Amino acid sequence: MAKVVVLGAGISGHTAVSYLRRKLGKSHEVVMVSPNSYYHWIPSNIWIGVGRMTADQVRFKLKPLYDKWGVTYKQAKVVSFNPEGDDAVEKGFVTVEYVSEAANGKIEKVDYDFLINATGPKLNFEATEGLSPGKHAVSVCSYTHAAEAWEQFQVALEKMKKGEKQKFVIGTGHPSATCQGAAFEYILNVDFEIKRRGLEDLAEVTWISNEYEMGDFGMGGAFIPKGGYITSTKVFTESFLIERNIDWIKRSGVTKIDEDKIYYENLDGEYKTLAYNFAMLIPAFSGHDFKAYDKSGGDITDKLFAKNGFMKVDADYSGKAYDDWEAKDWPETYQNEHYANIFAAGIAFAPPHAISKPMKSKNGTPISPAPPRTGMPSGVIGKIIADNIVDWIKSGKQTLQHRASMSKMGAACIVSAGYGLTKGAAATMTVSPIVPDWDKYPKWGRDVKNTVGEPGLAGHWMKWFMHYMFLYKARGKPFWWLLPE
Repeated sequence: MAKVVVLGAGISGHTAVSYLRRKLGKSHEVVMVSPNSYYHWIPSNIWIGVGRMTADQVRFKLKPLYDKWGVTYKQAKVVSFNPEGDDAVEKGFVTVEYVSEAANGKIEKVDYDFLINATGPKLNFEATEGLSPGKHAVSVCSYTHAAEAWEQFQVALEKMKKGEKQKFVIGTGHPSATCQGAAFEYILNVDFEIKRRGLEDLAEVTWISNEYEMGDFGMGGAFIPKGGYITSTKVFTESFLIERNIDWIKRSGVTKIDEDKIYYENLDGEYKTLAYNFAMLIPAFSGHDFKAYDKSGGDITDKLFAKNGFMKVDADYSGKAYDDWEAKDWPETYQNEHYANIFAAGIAFAPPHAISKPMKSKNGTPISPAPPRTGMPSGVIGKIIADNIVDWIKSGKQTLQHRASMSKMGAACIVSAGYGLTKGAAATMTVSPIVPDWDKYPKWGRDVKNTVGEPGLAGHWMKWFMHYMFLYKARGKPFWWLLPE
């Protein structure tokens, strides 16, 4: 009997568990370790943040589903990794601390034959002074954060209804933050809700980002065929803001926020402030600062994790200069180099380099986006890791036939610009591949024939449908496996 342990029940981890349980016989054990008792469809947080959905519409309890599937569920957080075991435990294990009410604080060593690290990012609010939830700015990174954002947004709306002008600032809250896409969706939805109430004359809405150009989104931007021409996501993105009279500040990293001002530095080395009444700023992401130990207790953290805390996999971490990296530097199997039975899925894996060109201010401060690894790529990676482990268990051989490099993988994204059956809007976007391959596509870095950027009401209907479709899939409803990642 083989035992597969998955850490983290986000999109990547839950996808892996789904396929492991479906394809492995009941003689094999599948274990999920996750501190959150809910599965959570993160892309719909932006709708919670404007009052269009509730938390219960984007989540469901994990334990009843895992009980039905025959998955052992431990509501716990990971403390450390021991891939070689120790004197008491022969196999590799992770030490976990339970966070459930019934066993809060209990420590357990969970052994495994195969381990999938899908712990996602640490939301590093502390990296920006004053950014932590409950202080000054809000976030949409979790359903609880998004619910708080909606509460604060309502306060601002009520003030405008009374004739008081409000300044809204939305974007990235750290010089190296990623997830610009979620922030961009949120600013468009906030603007939509303000205009829907006829309050636009009392609102000043500003986008702030560490992107060098608008539409970079941490992936160096893209080029889109449009009307017989090739246009950039810079033009595509700027047009959305111009049409809505939204101002923007780019090439800037937020360093501090207090009760009424945002402090930021730009690439020109200038230190500036921006007044606000409502701010939603995405924090920096980092790994969870896990430690790893060998059989004798020696620290081997650097064998499993990069300096940023994310797990090392089959990527090129040699530290090439940005202009020297190649598409093949990106991982394909997400297997750790030193421990073949350990994999990292989704945001938990360490990218080999930035996709957007790293930039520094004249003061030496890095100001540029980190690579995105959320959504569709996370699901695809979770599936191929599960498939490789299933093959390995069934055949007894490490074949790793299933591969999913982000330099070969395409991705689809629907950018919500307002919720409504007849007046909603969204931009449907696809890129292929996610990581540019300049050798294969020397002109554009990507296959522009398979790149799409199309705004309109139909896009909103698609995003709304996908919300329910992916929750249907995550709940393991009939024929769920036929739905794409």
